[in-house]
Amino acid sequence: MTESYYQRIDEARYKPTPHTSGAWNPAEQHFSPLGGLITHAIDLDRKARGSDLVVSRLSFDILGTLALDTCDIQVDVIRPGRTIELVEAVAVIAGRPAVRARAWLLTLGDTTTVEGGELPPLTPPDHLDRWSGSDLWPGGYIASLDTRPCAPPQPGRTAAWISSKVNLVQGEDVGPVAAFVTHTDAANGIAVRRPPTEWMFPNVDLTIHLHRTPEIGWTGLDTTVTFGPDGRGITSSVLHDIRGQVGHAQQILTVRPL
Repeated sequence: MTESYYQRIDEARYKPTPHTSGAWNPAEQHFSPLGGLITHAIDLDRKARGSDLVVSRLSFDILGTLALDTCDIQVDVIRPGRTIELVEAVAVIAGRPAVRARAWLLTLGDTTTVEGGELPPLTPPDHLDRWSGSDLWPGGYIASLDTRPCAPPQPGRTAAWISSKVNLVQGEDVGPVAAFVTHTDAANGIAVRRPPTEWMFPNVDLTIHLHRTPEIGWTGLDTTVTFGPDGRGITSSVLHDIRGQVGHAQQILTVRPL
């Protein structure tokens, strides 16, 4: 297998490799690398327009199953501006819209005199042992990850670091936000409340807020999973890079017994 999640076909189309195969169904794509790919497409569009704004919020709506098929990603500016922009991207797979994403891009400024409010950093990954997610989940994406919990995972509660040596797009440099997002959706699989052999709890969205740009490398997920009484759940994560907290992520879950 090629050591990338996707191979570029042309300006807007990408071919997924077996490394993208999903945890709920290995015959489908895991959303995490696709979320990174959509973010990469948004970043390439930003650069092509000469914009120096930075992605500060990303919201992804997953509209259905993600076939292991060619992805066509189209990016449009919904709200242009010099200091604030709203961008939309749609990923079409097998002839239908599969993911619809929106990103708020904001201007940068010097706020070092008022910065604060971050939670304490996680234990550095170099001091932690590797955990094999493939013991719990199938699929090429989970197998591609280096996952290092800060403590033994508990039902509904885990803090862990994730990285991968697999490139997002073969032969292409990827920005720090796209690289970070490539691992963020994995939060729903590291702090499971119930075994996935007994219950389904896939997420239908992912929303990420960033108060600073993460550094490329490790993605830290300080994750809590809550199941409600009526078939819904939430996966909430405080996001970290190796320097400390960078933002938050939320995923809404549909919870069903198998």
